[in-house]
Amino acid sequence: MQKKPIFTTKMLAVMSLLVALEVIIARFGTLRPTESIKLSLDFIPVVVSAVLFGPVPAMIISILADVLGAFLFPVGPFFPGFTVTAALTGLLYGALLYQEQTMPRILLAVVLQQGILSLLLNTFWLKVLYGLPYLPTLVGRLVQAGVMSALQIVLIPLLAKAVKDVEKRAKL
Repeated sequence: MQKKPIFTTKMLAVMSLLVALEVIIARFGTLRPTESIKLSLDFIPVVVSAVLFGPVPAMIISILADVLGAFLFPVGPFFPGFTVTAALTGLLYGALLYQEQTMPRILLAVVLQQGILSLLLNTFWLKVLYGLPYLPTLVGRLVQAGVMSALQIVLIPLLAKAVKDVEKRAKL
Protein backbone atom coordinates (compact mmCIF):
# COMPACT_ATOMS: atom_id res chain seq x y z
CA MET A 1 0.00 0.00 0.00
CA GLN A 2 1.39 3.39 -1.01
CA LYS A 3 1.58 6.12 1.64
CA LYS A 4 -0.12 9.44 1.02
CA PRO A 5 2.50 12.21 0.82
CA ILE A 6 2.53 14.72 3.67
CA PHE A 7 2.97 17.60 1.23
CA THR A 8 1.51 17.43 -2.27
CA THR A 9 3.08 19.26 -5.19
CA LYS A 10 0.14 21.69 -5.29
CA MET A 11 0.47 22.32 -1.55
CA LEU A 12 4.22 22.99 -1.84
CA ALA A 13 3.61 25.39 -4.73
CA VAL A 14 1.00 27.35 -2.73
CA MET A 15 3.23 27.34 0.36
CA SER A 16 6.13 28.72 -1.72
CA LEU A 17 3.95 31.54 -3.01
CA LEU A 18 2.82 32.35 0.54
CA VAL A 19 6.44 32.45 1.76
CA ALA A 20 7.34 34.84 -1.07
CA LEU A 21 4.27 36.99 -0.37
CA GLU A 22 5.07 37.22 3.32
CA VAL A 23 8.69 38.20 2.64
CA ILE A 24 7.54 40.95 0.25
CA ILE A 25 4.87 42.31 2.62
CA ALA A 26 7.12 42.11 5.70
CA ARG A 27 10.10 43.79 4.06
CA PHE A 28 8.47 46.30 1.71
CA GLY A 29 4.95 46.85 3.03
CA THR A 30 5.66 47.56 6.67
CA LEU A 31 5.55 50.84 8.56
CA ARG A 32 8.19 51.20 11.28
CA PRO A 33 7.55 54.49 13.07
CA THR A 34 10.14 53.58 15.73
CA GLU A 35 12.73 50.86 16.29
CA SER A 36 10.27 48.95 18.48
CA ILE A 37 6.96 49.49 16.63
CA LYS A 38 5.99 47.68 13.42
CA LEU A 39 2.66 47.91 11.59
CA SER A 40 2.23 45.38 8.81
CA LEU A 41 -0.14 43.13 6.92
CA ASP A 42 2.45 40.33 6.96
CA PHE A 43 0.04 38.19 8.99
CA ILE A 44 -2.09 37.63 5.86
CA PRO A 45 0.00 34.83 4.25
CA VAL A 46 0.28 33.06 7.62
CA VAL A 47 -3.48 33.23 8.17
CA VAL A 48 -4.10 31.97 4.63
CA SER A 49 -1.73 29.04 5.19
CA ALA A 50 -3.31 28.32 8.59
CA VAL A 51 -6.81 28.18 7.10
CA LEU A 52 -5.70 26.10 4.10
CA PHE A 53 -3.15 23.71 5.59
CA GLY A 54 -3.12 23.81 9.41
CA PRO A 55 -0.51 24.37 12.13
CA VAL A 56 2.64 22.66 10.84
CA PRO A 57 2.60 24.11 7.30
CA ALA A 58 1.71 27.56 8.71
CA MET A 59 4.65 27.27 11.11
CA ILE A 60 7.00 26.21 8.30
CA ILE A 61 5.86 29.14 6.14
CA SER A 62 6.41 31.57 9.03
CA ILE A 63 9.89 30.24 9.76
CA LEU A 64 10.99 30.24 6.11
CA ALA A 65 9.63 33.73 5.48
CA ASP A 66 11.34 35.11 8.59
CA VAL A 67 14.73 33.55 7.83
CA LEU A 68 14.66 34.29 4.08
CA GLY A 69 13.48 37.85 4.66
CA ALA A 70 16.15 38.46 7.28
CA PHE A 71 18.95 37.29 4.99
CA LEU A 72 17.68 38.62 1.65
CA PHE A 73 16.39 42.00 2.87
CA PRO A 74 17.80 42.66 6.35
CA VAL A 75 16.16 45.36 8.45
CA GLY A 76 18.54 44.77 11.35
CA PRO A 77 20.69 41.93 12.58
CA PHE A 78 19.26 38.41 12.26
CA PHE A 79 17.93 37.35 15.64
CA PRO A 80 16.56 33.81 16.16
CA GLY A 81 14.18 35.01 18.88
CA PHE A 82 11.98 36.63 16.24
CA THR A 83 12.05 33.36 14.29
CA VAL A 84 10.76 31.59 17.41
CA THR A 85 7.92 34.12 17.61
CA ALA A 86 7.17 33.60 13.90
CA ALA A 87 7.08 29.82 14.37
CA LEU A 88 4.75 30.10 17.36
CA THR A 89 2.52 32.50 15.43
CA GLY A 90 2.12 30.04 12.54
CA LEU A 91 1.48 27.20 14.97
CA LEU A 92 -1.08 29.23 16.93
CA TYR A 93 -2.99 30.46 13.89
CA GLY A 94 -2.94 26.97 12.37
CA ALA A 95 -4.20 25.34 15.56
CA LEU A 96 -7.06 27.80 15.98
CA LEU A 97 -8.05 28.61 12.40
CA TYR A 98 -7.57 25.37 10.43
CA GLN A 99 -10.84 23.51 10.95
CA GLU A 100 -13.19 26.38 11.74
CA GLN A 101 -12.92 30.13 11.70
CA THR A 102 -15.58 31.21 14.18
CA MET A 103 -15.38 34.65 15.78
CA PRO A 104 -14.45 33.21 19.23
CA ARG A 105 -11.55 31.25 17.66
CA ILE A 106 -10.42 34.30 15.67
CA LEU A 107 -10.57 36.50 18.78
CA LEU A 108 -8.60 33.94 20.79
CA ALA A 109 -5.97 33.66 18.05
CA VAL A 110 -5.58 37.44 17.79
CA VAL A 111 -5.49 38.02 21.56
CA LEU A 112 -2.90 35.28 22.10
CA GLN A 113 -0.78 36.31 19.11
CA GLN A 114 -0.87 40.05 19.77
CA GLY A 115 -0.96 39.92 23.57
CA ILE A 116 1.54 37.17 24.31
CA LEU A 117 3.69 36.69 21.22
CA SER A 118 3.90 40.18 19.75
CA LEU A 119 3.56 42.32 22.85
CA LEU A 120 5.26 40.29 25.59
CA LEU A 121 7.65 37.98 23.74
CA ASN A 122 8.79 40.36 20.98
CA THR A 123 9.25 43.14 23.54
CA PHE A 124 11.52 40.75 25.44
CA TRP A 125 13.45 40.00 22.23
CA LEU A 126 13.89 43.77 21.66
CA LYS A 127 15.27 44.08 25.19
CA VAL A 128 17.71 41.22 24.57
CA LEU A 129 18.75 42.42 21.11
CA TYR A 130 18.93 46.20 21.61
CA GLY A 131 19.02 46.58 25.40
CA LEU A 132 15.76 48.53 25.40
CA PRO A 133 14.11 48.84 28.82
CA TYR A 134 11.29 46.27 28.98
CA LEU A 135 8.41 48.16 30.63
CA PRO A 136 8.72 51.48 28.77
CA THR A 137 9.10 49.58 25.49
CA LEU A 138 6.09 47.42 26.37
CA VAL A 139 3.95 50.48 27.07
CA GLY A 140 5.00 52.04 23.76
CA ARG A 141 4.13 48.83 21.91
CA LEU A 142 0.59 48.75 23.37
CA VAL A 143 -0.56 51.05 20.57
CA GLN A 144 0.87 48.67 17.97
CA ALA A 145 -0.87 45.71 19.62
CA GLY A 146 -4.17 47.58 19.67
CA VAL A 147 -3.99 48.67 16.05
CA MET A 148 -2.85 45.26 14.83
CA SER A 149 -5.51 43.46 16.90
CA ALA A 150 -8.29 45.61 15.45
CA LEU A 151 -6.95 45.12 11.93
CA GLN A 152 -6.69 41.35 12.34
CA ILE A 153 -10.15 41.02 13.92
CA VAL A 154 -11.63 42.78 10.89
CA LEU A 155 -9.52 41.12 8.19
CA ILE A 156 -9.20 37.49 9.35
CA PRO A 157 -12.91 36.61 8.92
CA LEU A 158 -12.87 38.21 5.45
CA LEU A 159 -9.67 36.35 4.54
CA ALA A 160 -10.99 33.03 5.84
CA LYS A 161 -14.16 33.34 3.78
CA ALA A 162 -12.22 34.31 0.65
CA VAL A 163 -9.74 31.45 1.14
CA LYS A 164 -12.54 28.92 1.57
CA ASP A 165 -14.25 30.21 -1.59
CA VAL A 166 -11.02 29.97 -3.61
CA GLU A 167 -10.22 26.57 -2.11
CA LYS A 168 -13.58 25.20 -3.30
CA ARG A 169 -13.08 26.53 -6.82
CA ALA A 170 -9.41 25.53 -7.09
CA LYS A 171 -9.80 22.20 -5.25
CA LEU A 172 -6.66 22.81 -3.15
